[in-house]
Amino acid sequence: MRPVNDPSGAGGKTDLRDPTPSAIARRRSYAWLGTAASLLLFAASVAVLYRILHEVKVEDVRAAFANAGRQQLFWAAGLTALSYTLLTFYDMLALKQLGVRFPYRTTALASFTSYAVSFTLGFPLITAGTVRYWIYSPRGLSAAKVASLTLIAGVTFLLGLGTVIGVGLIWQAEAIADLNHLGVSLNRLIGMCTLGVIVVYLVWVGVKTRAVRVQKWRLELPNFPVSLAQILLGVGDVCAAAGVLYALLPPGYDIPFQTFAAVYAFACVLGIASHAPGGLGVFEATMLLAFWRLPYEGMIGALLLFRLCYYLIPFALALVLLGLFEITSRINAYRARVEREANAESSD
Repeated sequence: MRPVNDPSGAGGKTDLRDPTPSAIARRRSYAWLGTAASLLLFAASVAVLYRILHEVKVEDVRAAFANAGRQQLFWAAGLTALSYTLLTFYDMLALKQLGVRFPYRTTALASFTSYAVSFTLGFPLITAGTVRYWIYSPRGLSAAKVASLTLIAGVTFLLGLGTVIGVGLIWQAEAIADLNHLGVSLNRLIGMCTLGVIVVYLVWVGVKTRAVRVQKWRLELPNFPVSLAQILLGVGDVCAAAGVLYALLPPGYDIPFQTFAAVYAFACVLGIASHAPGGLGVFEATMLLAFWRLPYEGMIGALLLFRLCYYLIPFALALVLLGLFEITSRINAYRARVEREANAESSD
């Protein structure tokens, strides 16, 4: 197990407690850059939140809530909590791969806030990485390892999406053929190819240790057992998130969940590829086009509630938690400085 305060990307040679002037200057410059990036991200988050709230009509939200039953809202809230809980294990798996341990409360805070922010703002490698660095760096995790953690967690999410899409295209080929107007055999072929790529990846990382290197940065890819755990965790999270929207559909839509989950995962892929904040517009358009035979009013209401339950509320909560984290960190730093000064005076 490598020390937590290892700043290199590969378990390197420099200690964060290195007292040399160059190390101190480097730490100060990183801290300044990290603080500036965090403040910029926080300001952008507040601006996006304001824009979303400004564009959402109160009467539409009221109508959506009026059409949804209490049981539907209960299931949506529960599945949202389950999805974000599973997301915290993304970070735990990644940290295990990197040989680093943190208390679960730290991992949960970093994971929840990074995903809640990146889901809404888009560009997850940048936004999620910045939030994670904001939380992990005071505890000794280097920028290189934060980048590695973010990439490994992203692979978990993509493996989950790919597996759900592949299984859905094979298992529900006929139902999906009615939605995407492709042949049943072609849908099954695409599904088998998707799962085939995942199987090839599992074999590739299972044969021997694999690593990705970009200049001085090196990332050791998860081995077969960890990759298999990533797939299972990713599938569970994607199904829980799809379940949120599924639970909010009006009664009588009668869509098999397997079909719905595959379409949801594909819509997520398109939303990520668009780089639109939270896939806004692209995700909704994909869902509406896929289920064009169903009454669009009910689907629009469900999508609006989904945005509120799965994106907007966690996003607002993440901003509050990040604000409290920053305040607490500043208070603790001030107390530590006062104690050091008091100890220095007493020793004199």
